[in-house]
Amino acid sequence: MKKNIWDRCAPLYDFAMKSDRNTYDYMYSKISKSVADRSVLEIGSGTGRLARSVAPACKTYVATDYSEGMLAVAGKEACPDNLTFELADATSLPYPDDSFDVAIIANALHIIPDPIKALNEIRRVLKPGGLLIAPNFINRDMTVKIGIWAKFLNLIGVNFEHRWTEEGYIKFLEDNGWKLGYKEIIKTRVPMAYIECRP
Repeated sequence: MKKNIWDRCAPLYDFAMKSDRNTYDYMYSKISKSVADRSVLEIGSGTGRLARSVAPACKTYVATDYSEGMLAVAGKEACPDNLTFELADATSLPYPDDSFDVAIIANALHIIPDPIKALNEIRRVLKPGGLLIAPNFINRDMTVKIGIWAKFLNLIGVNFEHRWTEEGYIKFLEDNGWKLGYKEIIKTRVPMAYIECRP
């Protein structure tokens, strides 16, 4: 997917996600408990809503995205002192080995052409025994509402590179060396599998 698609979407992104705000707030609360007092790397941070919600619970929080437009929007709002936004590619992270206690990649693996490479980079920068939090959209029964949302995303150029069922997504993570720790299905316009796992 081309970077400029996300640059163009950035000013409208938060508005487009507004209808699922309560559900995302629930997820952010859950994440905050899992990352308390830890060093965190977020990949695909978008406009920074997750980062600003979760960072206060953390020791340090580095939020990355490969879209300069998304980062520009993220930088316009006040942020906790321990939060920084940085430009980075999920498949070539600019951080040393064993740098972070936790990595978060929320609803991004399905749009990355090479998600295995991204997972390998995440494993590299995580400290031994580190935690990966990887909520991701999954395919269940397609409803009219979900169908319209998917068509809108396609219209603006956002395509899912990968489509996983709940079982398929878990198998994808396990096949790439991740051990499932916690799972929950979160209901948004497109259902989301909330996953916590370790290498």
